[in-house]
Amino acid sequence: MEAPRCRNTQRPDLPAQFILFYIIAFCLLHITNLHFTSGRRVSSPAHTPAVGNVVTWRNMSSRPGGAMNVFNRNMKRKQKKWAATLPDSDKYDYLRDEVGSGVADRIYDIARTFPLALDVGSGKSHVAEHLSKDVVERLFLTDISDASLRQKRQSEMPTHCVMADEEFLPFQENTFDLVFSSLSLHWINDLPGALRQIHRVLKPDGVFVGAMVGGETLYELRCSLQLAELEREGGFAPHISPYTAVTDLGNLLGQAGFNMLTVDVDEIQVHYPGMFEIMCDLQGMGESNCAWNRKALLHRDTILAAAAVYKEMYGNEDGSVPATFDILFMIGWKPHETQAKPAKRGSATVSFADLPKVSRTHAGNKTDNSSTS
Repeated sequence: MEAPRCRNTQRPDLPAQFILFYIIAFCLLHITNLHFTSGRRVSSPAHTPAVGNVVTWRNMSSRPGGAMNVFNRNMKRKQKKWAATLPDSDKYDYLRDEVGSGVADRIYDIARTFPLALDVGSGKSHVAEHLSKDVVERLFLTDISDASLRQKRQSEMPTHCVMADEEFLPFQENTFDLVFSSLSLHWINDLPGALRQIHRVLKPDGVFVGAMVGGETLYELRCSLQLAELEREGGFAPHISPYTAVTDLGNLLGQAGFNMLTVDVDEIQVHYPGMFEIMCDLQGMGESNCAWNRKALLHRDTILAAAAVYKEMYGNEDGSVPATFDILFMIGWKPHETQAKPAKRGSATVSFADLPKVSRTHAGNKTDNSSTS
């Protein structure tokens, strides 16, 4: 995917001793950790593995009740409002449009008509524009930014806008047939609680379809900033927001009460002229870091060195640099008595060890039937 160019940025020359330092530091950081990849990949370009121990994972299962206070939600509201009011805000929507289309595709795969649906953290309704009235008859949009709701996209179904925090859904229990969310849940402080609220407002046999940023998203930017800061300032601070690991997602959905779970990962790579264009677009998307422990200021020398490291370690032959986004897609159903249930343990009549014999018997029966006819 090719991103629009924000501006041209010249690459500062990096002295040879600095390049050697970065390579040694990267190797030392990498060999002490495990590199994890999982899921379905949309594209599979070769890339250098991320630095494992400096990624801040949102490991919900390690805290009682999953309650956390990682993000400044008021700052995130201001960031989204600022991004939505940009004169050219639509040019930063390419990632949201791509992921919104993926969420809509998964809703179409269910092959059901939903009388009432809810979009949690809708933004400009990047999912609804891909849906037809045959699938969703009526839709509620919720977001913490009123500016985003005012710029909602056109869609076939009647829509109702509600300004509400994703962490506190103002709806009664068993209200919606479908709840979906696209690129919003990764900014939630209490993700387990938010999933429980989604489960609460769903009707029995209702379905939740979601997509959120997670995994090793922006690992190139994270590594470049950390290596440059380590060399120039003797240490590093987190500049990329923490993300949920795909290994935690199934557990979180199960703990919230969902069943018949599906979780998969899409890797989307966007190519930019340089690191500064990546940071410019993240700001235009309203996706800047809002963690409480973020470092507010980067020194000029550090950020110039980071841009050079980014180009040196991850740059393409044409001079562009990639930015990787791991998109975690999830589907979960609210239980209902009509849903299919797994058979009781020990109720099987055929052992896996006997499958080759069963296959040979079945093949022999087919041969006998063919010769008889």
